[in-house]
Amino acid sequence: MNLKPFVYAGIFSLFVTACLVTGQQVAENVEPHNPPDTSSLQEVSTGTITTLEPVIVTGEAQPPGFSAVEQSTPPIKERYQLPQTSHSTDAEHINETVNMVDTGDAVKYFPSLFLRKRNNGDTQAVLQTRTWGLNSSARSLVYADDILLSALIGNNNTNAAPRWGLVSPIQIDRIDFLYGPFSAAYPGNSEGGVMQITTKMPDKLLVDATQTEAFQTFSLYGTKDSYRTDQTAVALGDKHGDVSWLVTGNYQNSYSQPLSFITSTTAPAGTTGAYDAVNKTGAPADVVGAGGLLHTQVTNLNGKLAWDVTPELKATFQTGFFLNNTDSDVQTYLQGPSGNPTYAGLSGFANNNYLLNEQHLANAISFKSDTRDVFDWDFSFSNYYYLHDIQRNPYSASKTGAGFSANGIITNLNGTNWQNGDLKGIIRPFGVDGEHEISFGIHTDRYELNNTTYGTANWTGGGDSTGKQYTASLGATVTEGFWVQDAWRFAPDFKLTLGGRLENWQAMDGYNLATKQDSSGNITSSTTQRQPDLDALRFSPKASLGWTPSPEWELVGSFGQAYRFPTVTELYQIVSTGPTFSVPNPDLKPENDYSAEIALTRKFADGSKVRLSVFNDYVENALISQTGYLSGQTPYTFVTNVNAIRNTGVELDAQKDSVLVEGLDFFGNVTYVNSEILSDPSFASATGSTAEGKKVPYVPDWRVTFGTTYHPDKHWSLTAVLRYSGRQYSTLDNSDTTSGVFGAFDSFLVVDLHAQYKVNDWFYINAGIDNVNNEKYFLYHPFPQRTYSLAVRLQY
Repeated sequence: MNLKPFVYAGIFSLFVTACLVTGQQVAENVEPHNPPDTSSLQEVSTGTITTLEPVIVTGEAQPPGFSAVEQSTPPIKERYQLPQTSHSTDAEHINETVNMVDTGDAVKYFPSLFLRKRNNGDTQAVLQTRTWGLNSSARSLVYADDILLSALIGNNNTNAAPRWGLVSPIQIDRIDFLYGPFSAAYPGNSEGGVMQITTKMPDKLLVDATQTEAFQTFSLYGTKDSYRTDQTAVALGDKHGDVSWLVTGNYQNSYSQPLSFITSTTAPAGTTGAYDAVNKTGAPADVVGAGGLLHTQVTNLNGKLAWDVTPELKATFQTGFFLNNTDSDVQTYLQGPSGNPTYAGLSGFANNNYLLNEQHLANAISFKSDTRDVFDWDFSFSNYYYLHDIQRNPYSASKTGAGFSANGIITNLNGTNWQNGDLKGIIRPFGVDGEHEISFGIHTDRYELNNTTYGTANWTGGGDSTGKQYTASLGATVTEGFWVQDAWRFAPDFKLTLGGRLENWQAMDGYNLATKQDSSGNITSSTTQRQPDLDALRFSPKASLGWTPSPEWELVGSFGQAYRFPTVTELYQIVSTGPTFSVPNPDLKPENDYSAEIALTRKFADGSKVRLSVFNDYVENALISQTGYLSGQTPYTFVTNVNAIRNTGVELDAQKDSVLVEGLDFFGNVTYVNSEILSDPSFASATGSTAEGKKVPYVPDWRVTFGTTYHPDKHWSLTAVLRYSGRQYSTLDNSDTTSGVFGAFDSFLVVDLHAQYKVNDWFYINAGIDNVNNEKYFLYHPFPQRTYSLAVRLQY
């Protein structure tokens, strides 16, 4: 039995007890309970909070640390009276506590969240939430202001990951995460949660520049090396009268550890150098080389222009350009009879050696009123377009040497795109803070997939397409929705939020071409299929009841039904991504999620807070991705509807300023999830195994984060954080029981260290080490080992 999580949970529970005891000493000074004064709500720029509702602000000065932010509710929650549990942080606290290279790094200490970031500049970093795993990109929503960063074109950890690269770390003002599908304002993709990244907008001249350097030491099998990252970020903005603007640029040049290993059932005849190994199910899989050694050069440019049309109406335009040039290299461990390196004709070397060029453009326009009167409204529209998205692979690897064929494969995603539009309104029939606050809106989106692969005589150059088409995956989905929600303060200390969302979903224009080729890449046969159109009309009710008997205590119970519709790639995509082949399923049904949460929060006058959440997700027709193997070695993924699953769990989150010593702050969270497949009669196994009663794939049982920050004086911030994640499976029958091998999903324990020195108000130095204990673990891919970072920032 693994006792680690119980030990970590016990330590954290002692910390929570300390919070309760020390916090109680000052709780007696809290003022008597009065109705909230919303005029005192304000945005602040330090600290991290976990909150359910606006808290009462007393006239007393607040100490530094978390407590300053305790005065604010996430702006999106306050505007629409959203009922979800939330957790927030801001730029200052991120810079004080996190080794920040990419935007997604900012949330790695949030309760129950884990970012699947394999390397700096990773374009495939997906959020793992309370009840959904590392490949559930379509089960959470990530916004940057009015731009949806989530790529709901798919639900995977490859081309459907959120577009983090559109937001530079230097742009972040604050980040809020809302847990669960309990608001009618969001579609069923919010079943894991909603992340709202708010970017800066200057009210005076702003000049900001950061230079970041990082390097990782890595050693596994026959690969031992160091991999560096160089990143330069700049921001310039100002406000002139009613117009404000901000321009940011970020350039990152990074090298990664191997993201995959090439395996073979047995070492190829006549070769030496292979490492004896097995795969995640225990079958022989000797490691013969490393792949996915990336050299990535990423540039993102962003512009934001805001116009105060009137004192109560603001118009904003945003644009972002993302450019990615990646070279993926391989390393063979094999040697031929003469002692020279060889690829032995293994396809894994060719699949992991490629050139990738991506040029993507995003735009958004919005209008928002802020009268704080009887009626407010906002309108937003955004689009995301693949201007150029081409990957080039060699067709095959040499059987005798370390070379590749001249001919190859072109994967073309040019023209793939999506649009999102929302029109929302707020009615306050009894005024601000009146008995009722009614919000409503209409939503539309369209996602279009254009994915073809071609054979080419020269894989390193030439055009983006040829007359030799290997595969085609085309299709689109459209969703139209209407929602309404009423926050009703029906009695003192009580608020009932009722809502519903009606959605009409359609999938159309599905088309697939599949071919077979000989060893030289010549087409030997082909199959085409026009896929059937699909549609579904679904209604999702929501309800939440909050009780605030005093400023110290808050109890909220929430229920939400959410439908997550199949994405266009789940329905229609039939291509390979690196070494992994994707097989579509045009007959998928929408998954139906019944989600519930009870959250109890204890607040203290010094800004400390403890929250306990008990949650349950019961899901029918769960859309779950599986990985199998062709011929024992070539991985392929497919999606299936699982009849019923359940994820039940508890989450404890706490924070405390100045524990025992002035300036010593603690924070942490523990999450336990009991996941179970309740029914899956269609599961088929060649070994006689079953899925019912097994753990839901990609959901770890335990997650623990425990950290401390010490401020010895006004210049220094010193942080240490421990992170633990328990065992998880990637197969429905939980047959992947082998740990520490390529393709496995391991438990892990890592410790991060961070130090910030504020020379003055405009000059900062940050340094740190991630994974200081050099934990070696796999989450399918080998994850980063010990990584050092140093950043210098000038801000005016």
